[in-house]
Order: sequence, then C-alpha cells, then structure tokens
Amino acid sequence: MIPYATIEEASMALGRNLTTLETLWFEYSATKSDYYLYCHNILFLFLIFSLVPLPLVFLELARSAWFDRYKIQPKVKNSFSDMFRCYRDVMKMFVLVVGPLQLVSYPSIQMIEIRSGLPLPSFGEIAAQLVVYFLVEDYTNYWVHRFFHSKWGYEKIHHIHHEYTAPIGYAAPYAHWAEVLLLGVPTFLGPAIAPGHMITFWLWIALRQIEAIETHSGYDFPWTLTKFIPFYGGAEYHDYHHYVGGQSQSNFASVFTYCDYIYGTDKGYRFQKKLLQQIKEESKKSNKQNGGDKLD
Repeated sequence: MIPYATIEEASMALGRNLTTLETLWFEYSATKSDYYLYCHNILFLFLIFSLVPLPLVFLELARSAWFDRYKIQPKVKNSFSDMFRCYRDVMKMFVLVVGPLQLVSYPSIQMIEIRSGLPLPSFGEIAAQLVVYFLVEDYTNYWVHRFFHSKWGYEKIHHIHHEYTAPIGYAAPYAHWAEVLLLGVPTFLGPAIAPGHMITFWLWIALRQIEAIETHSGYDFPWTLTKFIPFYGGAEYHDYHHYVGGQSQSNFASVFTYCDYIYGTDKGYRFQKKLLQQIKEESKKSNKQNGGDKLD
C-alpha cells in the first residue's frame, strides 16, 4: 500500500511531480492492500487462459485454405467439443490449483520484497527485468522439463500434457496438478533474483502465459512478432516436441533454443528440418524438370 494520503504528499516525498502513469497508479492503488494487488494475477490468468486462445478456436473451426497454409499439422482437426473439453479441464485446474496457489503464495512475494509503491519503474527497468525473468525461467524450466521426460516423470506426471500431439492454444496450461506446481518454481525464480515492482510482476506472469499459448497454437504465422527475437523457439519448434510425443528427447526449451543447442537436445529436430528442406528442394527441382519436358 502506498504510504501517502494524497498526491501532493507523494510528490513532496519524491521531490517532483508525479508522472501521468504514477498519478493513475496512485489513484487506483493507494487504498488497496498489497495482497489485493497481488491477487489481480488470478483475474489476469483467468482472462488470458480464456480469451487469448479464442481466435485459434475460430481458425480451427473455420479451417480456411488461406490459414491452413500456416497450420503446422494440417491433417489434424480438432472439433469444438475437443477444444471445449481442454478448456474445461484447464479451468478445473485453475479453480482447484492455480487460483488457491495465488491466494496462499503472497508471503513469498513479501519475502522477496516485490514493491507496489512509488516511484514506478522506468520502461527500461521493466524491460531489463523481464529479460532476466525469461532467461532464468527458460534455463530452469529446461531441466524440469527434461526430468518430466524421464520414465518416471513422464508416466506419473507429464503424459497428461502430451495427450495433445498436435497442440492447441488451450493445451498450453493443460497438465497434471504436480506439473503446474513444479513449473511454478522456474516462473518465480526470476522475480526472486531480481525483484521489481508489482506491475512488472503482473507483466511477467501475463507475458509468460501468452508466450506459452503462442508456442502451443499449432500455427506458424510469418508475421508473429516473436520471430524477431533472437534464439526464440516458437510454435513450430515446440510443435515438434509434441509431435514426437513421450519418446521425445528433443526441444525441451520453453522459450529460447540455446539450452537445446548447448546440451545437444535439438539434434532430432534439426535433422528432420534439414531432411524436409531437402525433400522440398528436390520436389521443386522435379517440378521444374517436368515443366521443361512438357514444353519440349
């Protein structure tokens, strides 16, 4: 909670006038407890889990030829009932695990000193902390994910997430309750190492879930902004992991590709990609030759 009764008092404490964003933040949060602000994540996650994958549902139901060009596994078709069942199970997990976890985990936020007061962080500070959060989560998530693909980890826990060999947006958080809890650790480590403002924490949780939905979308759109991020995996990269299934020992990374490259767990993916490229080039060459024969 902001320890100032008025905007004027806050300005005097900071030694300057509040920015427009700081004024809006003061008016919204001044009378709200830090716990209440932290619990906003429950609403954000509900909206993200419910709304972000929705356009992908419409694409899957319409299955237009234009969009099908970008579908990674075009032979797989998901019915409305299939996708609704996935969403229903995700919401069940949200109510029984994710929501309660958010409610009881606030002491950890106090412990690492996530702040909610003034001044607000600069855009540069937010961006730098988000980069740290993504890198820390990506590295630690890589090893947790590899554990899930051990014989015990897969059979007892991770097989549920791999029920979708051709993933859809709603399948991003579709998992065993133990997986949801364990993957919360990598998500929390970044903010624990470089604690910031509550707004930065909100952004981190939201962006990480949106990224997970994008990589499980089943579509590889050329205009996706994440294609401009160095070493970013994306939907096509993670789709291979689901396509191979439980035997997969490739493409464990959650966001970036550097861990898979360093530890050699992308060899199967790179081999398949190289093979498909060769087949594509040979097909083009064959078509050109056939076209020339017809002209003769």
